[in-house]
Amino acid sequence: MQPRWLNWVQRLQAIAQNGLAYEPSMYDRERYEQIQEIAAEIAASHTDTDAEIIQGIYNGEVGHATPKVDVRAVVFCDDKILLVKEIVDGGWTLPGGWVDVGESPSVAAARETFEESGFEVRPVKLLAIYDRAKHDHPPHAFHIYKLFFLCDLIGGEAKHSDETDGVDFFSRDAIPPLSTGRVTSAQIAHFFAHREHPEWPTDFD
Repeated sequence: MQPRWLNWVQRLQAIAQNGLAYEPSMYDRERYEQIQEIAAEIAASHTDTDAEIIQGIYNGEVGHATPKVDVRAVVFCDDKILLVKEIVDGGWTLPGGWVDVGESPSVAAARETFEESGFEVRPVKLLAIYDRAKHDHPPHAFHIYKLFFLCDLIGGEAKHSDETDGVDFFSRDAIPPLSTGRVTSAQIAHFFAHREHPEWPTDFD
């Protein structure tokens, strides 16, 4: 679960962003901008990031605030799960990333898997939809939904990418250190269990 201060920051930022999105009066615009500045200051006080940097990130978010969508592919081969090693933090994760505008989540999961691992996959079932803030991930500036798709392996070969420098399949008892901002050990364990119980429905918060 994310800390309460981060929940407050996200809510304040969303209020400010939504207010600015609907052509407020000059005075209301000033108030929404002040709320946004306060949110940035609170976030900065709990992190090692300068408030101006956080404010710059907020300024890049326009329109009505909604959760971001992250997708992950769950790919098994011989009772082992596909993981890729992230260059940015050295941790391993299910291949995946942000969904692009105009792209279906399942298509994004297959695309990200090919880009990050070199393997071609076909999404066959939505295993889980999680609110990132309700799971054991480190704090993040924005509210995020995480979608996990079970995928069949249909082709390709292991390749590194600009974001990953490791690709391999791992057994349940040999999972390497994870990039916990992207996936948790509890989630990996759930997907192994789901493989043994394909009749289970989609899991959600």
